[in-house]
Amino acid sequence: MVVPETPNKMYYPPSDLQRDAHVPNFHSYLEAYRKSTEDPEAFWRDVADDFFWKKPATGPMLQYNFDVTKGSIFVKCMEGAKSNVCYNVLDRHVKEKELGEKVAYYWEGNSPDQHTTITYSQLLIQVCRCANVLKQMGVKKGDRVSIYLPMIPELVYSMLACARIGAVHSVVFAGFSSESLCERVMDAQSVVLVTADAVYRGEKLINLKQIADEALEKCRGKTSSSVTKCLVVKHHARRTKGGAACSKLQTPWNMDRDVWWDEAIRGSPEDCEPEWMDAEDPLFILYTSGSTGKPKGVLHTGAGYLLYTSLTFKYVFDHRRDDVYWCTADIGWITGHSYITYGPLANGATSVLFEGIPVYPHVGRYWEIIEKYQVSKFYTAPTAIRLLMKFGREPLQKFDLSSLKIVGTVGEPINSEAWHWFHEEVGQGRCPVVDTFWQTETGGHVLTPLPAATPLKPGSATFPFFGVEPSILNEHGEELEGEAEGYLVFRRPWPGIMRTLYRNHERFENTYFKKFPGFYVTGDGCRRDKDGYYWITGRIDDMMNVSGHLMSSAEVEAALTEHSAVAEAAVVSRPHAVKGECLYCFVTLKDGGEFNPSLVAALKTAVRDKIGPIATPDFIQNAPALPKTRSGKIMRRILRQVARNDKDLGDLSTLADPQVVEILFSQRCETTA
Repeated sequence: MVVPETPNKMYYPPSDLQRDAHVPNFHSYLEAYRKSTEDPEAFWRDVADDFFWKKPATGPMLQYNFDVTKGSIFVKCMEGAKSNVCYNVLDRHVKEKELGEKVAYYWEGNSPDQHTTITYSQLLIQVCRCANVLKQMGVKKGDRVSIYLPMIPELVYSMLACARIGAVHSVVFAGFSSESLCERVMDAQSVVLVTADAVYRGEKLINLKQIADEALEKCRGKTSSSVTKCLVVKHHARRTKGGAACSKLQTPWNMDRDVWWDEAIRGSPEDCEPEWMDAEDPLFILYTSGSTGKPKGVLHTGAGYLLYTSLTFKYVFDHRRDDVYWCTADIGWITGHSYITYGPLANGATSVLFEGIPVYPHVGRYWEIIEKYQVSKFYTAPTAIRLLMKFGREPLQKFDLSSLKIVGTVGEPINSEAWHWFHEEVGQGRCPVVDTFWQTETGGHVLTPLPAATPLKPGSATFPFFGVEPSILNEHGEELEGEAEGYLVFRRPWPGIMRTLYRNHERFENTYFKKFPGFYVTGDGCRRDKDGYYWITGRIDDMMNVSGHLMSSAEVEAALTEHSAVAEAAVVSRPHAVKGECLYCFVTLKDGGEFNPSLVAALKTAVRDKIGPIATPDFIQNAPALPKTRSGKIMRRILRQVARNDKDLGDLSTLADPQVVEILFSQRCETTA
């Protein structure tokens, strides 16, 4: 890896950030990276020394086998050590570092008048109270607890309470349907479900308790529900204070099973001795999409995940004691686990916990919150950036964003136009953009810039984090050197990588290790340029073979969204009699844009000029909106079916707005435009 000498295409870290950064320059990064790969034992032992261990490790920092031909796949970190993750993210700060009065979270609700502040001491008390309630309900070490809550403090309390008593939490995104919740509760065999009466998302009222009851009823219908108790937060009732809005909601109740959170917590003791856990005991299960349609229960263990999320948070966001950090993700996803809960708390950070949506009650809500709490590190998704881009500069100019020092993106590759807008308009041209690549399975960032050390190329995830060794393989499993494009894999583990799929180790091995023995296979395509920078090209199953040429959907989408009229684009393949596959493109225009033949021609030219004639789209369809899950991910499966005029759509339970599909079918292209 060499610092490239192409300043016209690069963005270099500001000198004031470099003066006291944890990793101040590219040379420092290279030195630390070399140590992490040449002597990982010493590197990770130094990281572990920052934490409390009831019993030190008796084995090496990392043991593993990535080669299915040599036996079962496994990863172990700090075997023999005993500790407790909750103790390390709370008690250690309160009792050893005297940070009890420091703010852990500024909670900001659905509307600006809903907010509260939680210190580390207050957080520890609430976690202990919740832990005692769970123990009174019969929850033991190793039991699973499903959590179906909106972005409220009780979500964090519940997670850490599980970690404190050795239970395994399984957080389910509170936008999922009853069927999705049922499937996850059943697979985890959870003994307790934690939920809330209801929540507002913008102006929409969602009756979570009703959905939870439907899920538990479905569990009973399919087998027999393992859930014995349902702990219910009076979130909606609290926020409406019994007013008119409260009359809209009827909370279903089962006297034998359901318990109000407030009543249970009120008399619960404020102290709870932590359960001292083995380093490789499970910490949580988090379900992620599977290619077969059945979610995969990714399992993470305590010690390694703690080390990795703590270190990545500290270095990727160059965390400082006086920072106010805000990640806009939902804790129902891995980003929220690693970079709202465990990573920030392990560093004693002050974070914003946000329940609302970016455009309610106005389109400047994000910028209002940044000004209100003087946020210095801001981490969000390209989907949100593109949404807010549509409203232009005016909402930004109403608020003071001068507190920002670093901005970051997560969830998908970011297109060039969105990167530049984020850098120049939100970051005001002075904040480095840390464009992070990682997965539920990796536990934390694996390819990422370090804000003071890495010269930036818009859209590139840049270089590997410490201890991570990426490689690019071709279809035959051969390693490619220099400039190359192919399958992104990793040749050895890092402490935070997943250990298995819950109750399905065979699927774990087949999904991630069978295709290329000796490597962890991400499922993503990747390009490495002449300077050694890594560019994520999209999921391999989102790559298209057009006339024998492998092409990534992300690359074509980036070319389309560079046009000034396009707010968002999605590209899928459609069968073609001659080419095998051709490109079918969906474009969402910015406000006031007009879809017409001249625009279609201009977009085809833009793609042709950017990538080459082989990439010229055969179909470009107007898409007033794209089909997305409630978490904001585009459902490409549906777009492929629209392109093929296949109306057998299957399960649409995670779709945010089903009407989008009808509109897309009504406007689909039968012939090239």
